[in-house]
Amino acid sequence: MELSPFAILIVLVFGALSFALGRWLSRGWRAKRRASDQAAQRASETRQQRRWRERHAQRKRKSFH
Repeated sequence: MELSPFAILIVLVFGALSFALGRWLSRGWRAKRRASDQAAQRASETRQQRRWRERHAQRKRKSFH
C-alpha cells in the first residue's frame, strides 16, 4: 500500500496537533507535580539551607523594585 504525499501531510499535522493538545492539557498536572517536588525538597533541607534560600529570595525581590 502506497501512501500519498497528502496522507503523509495529514498524519504529520494530526500528530503535531495531538502533541500540542497533550502538552496543553497536562499543564495543571505538571504544575502540581512540580509544587509537590519543591515541597518535598524544602521539607528535607536543613535550617541553614532554608535561611539561605529565604535570604536569597528577599534579595531577588528587592532588586526588582
